[in-house]
Amino acid sequence: MRHLKAHRKLGRTSEHRSSMLRNLATSLINAEKEHIVTTIAKAKELRPFVEKAITLARKAAALNGSDDSKLREVHLRRQAARYFHAGNSTFKIASSRFRGKKGETKDTIERTAGVAAVKRLFDELGARYKDRNGGYTRIIKLGRRSGDNAEMAVIELVDNPREMAAKG
Repeated sequence: MRHLKAHRKLGRTSEHRSSMLRNLATSLINAEKEHIVTTIAKAKELRPFVEKAITLARKAAALNGSDDSKLREVHLRRQAARYFHAGNSTFKIASSRFRGKKGETKDTIERTAGVAAVKRLFDELGARYKDRNGGYTRIIKLGRRSGDNAEMAVIELVDNPREMAAKG
């Protein structure tokens, strides 16, 4: 019997599995075309993982602009950050990219992928799915991979810009 055994182990330890799901979620949210190619088992595990994060962004998009709602949005952002890897900013010196007057350089702060994913999730995707009650992702089967015969799939966000442009 499979009582209380809700998820696939994917042949990994729990830390490795959660790290892999966070990486896949970050890749899906940050992807320019809003889709990634992975195995069917990973895609099926990733779907509820990503949809819970999008639901948090949707809740934040539905808030009005009061002081209490700002606190709630911060709380929702912190909850959503659990679905991505550490969201610290990294400090990089961009001397080769920017040259000011007399050879001076400008220091820039570059965001990590997790911070960029949370920002995009709340700024763009929360508003896009504001009126949708779930089902933010779609899994399309691709066939088998030639190397190890694993079943492959594309997991993508529904109502992405490419799809909306094709509709008309």
